Amino acid sequence: MIRFLIRRLFTMAGTLVVVSALVFAIINLPPGDFLSNQIAELRATGQEASIAKAEFLRKTYALDKSLPEQYLIWLGVWPGPEGFNGLLQGEYGWSFEFDRPVGEVVGETLWLTVVVNLAAVLFIYLTALPLGAIAAVKANTWIDYLAAFIGYIGLATPNFLLALALLFYGNRYLGLPIGGLMDPEYEGKAMGMGKAWSVFLHLIVPVIVIGTSGAAAMVRRLRANLLDELSKPYVITAQAKGVPHATRVIRYPLRMALNPFVADIGNLLPSLVSGSVLVSVVMSLPTIGPTLLGALRSQDFYLSGFILMFVSALTLFGMLISDILLALLDPRIRFSSRTRN
Repeated sequence: MIRFLIRRLFTMAGTLVVVSALVFAIINLPPGDFLSNQIAELRATGQEASIAKAEFLRKTYALDKSLPEQYLIWLGVWPGPEGFNGLLQGEYGWSFEFDRPVGEVVGETLWLTVVVNLAAVLFIYLTALPLGAIAAVKANTWIDYLAAFIGYIGLATPNFLLALALLFYGNRYLGLPIGGLMDPEYEGKAMGMGKAWSVFLHLIVPVIVIGTSGAAAMVRRLRANLLDELSKPYVITAQAKGVPHATRVIRYPLRMALNPFVADIGNLLPSLVSGSVLVSVVMSLPTIGPTLLGALRSQDFYLSGFILMFVSALTLFGMLISDILLALLDPRIRFSSRTRN
């Protein structure tokens, strides 16, 4: 397992390098950049002082260099105007749109995004796994039909519509807060019991909205996988030997049916980040999705590049977790190299 982890960490590092090159190339496909566009607008209006500041920022962040040099300086493997000062050194760059360092722009937004999406993942699995397993065990009963109905509703309802409905009725009947991820008085303060409780209350509606469609799809897939496992000879043999029903279902068939869902963890985390952009806009959530959307629209390279790299790292981290969990879940999976006879 240790050798596998070391190999995977080296593979992840190489993958991030390739992803960084793709991110840099794609972001620079449109002509110009934020500062070039801003300088053109300032020259049209004759604001010389602002033009001088924009030109200074271009030289400071090496945007006057060639694209290969810009890429290497951004990574931190080539000396720029301030020496080696890139991603590898923990320098994320400057957000030209917000006129602040990228680290300050995404500071609290980053951990709030992680909290929202981890909570959504927990909601998906804690909801879908029991419902899917019960629907398979009680196939073609009213429980199965009810789970199917809930699943179809979850898949068919648009997230933004569900968000608006839950915000209205949740606030009206349950007193749940509307908008944001905490009360205004806790913004910028250290985490404490009051702030944690405020974040928890604000998370209820967003987590349900973001996780509903994923949970609904997972329920249907788990039901189909578990039904297939329950019809296999080893389950019939266990039944003939008098193995208790709960043990017969949970010990092996359910574990085997869970493999695809554990493997999906790596894809689930980034898909939730990208899929929650519209929900974040509708519900005024201070997550990283709307920030990325604005950065791409304004060609704010350093901000959009860091966010995309963060989502890529999140994907690789999720895939590493899924591989480890698969090894623990399924004894048939081995990470050691195969020996050839």
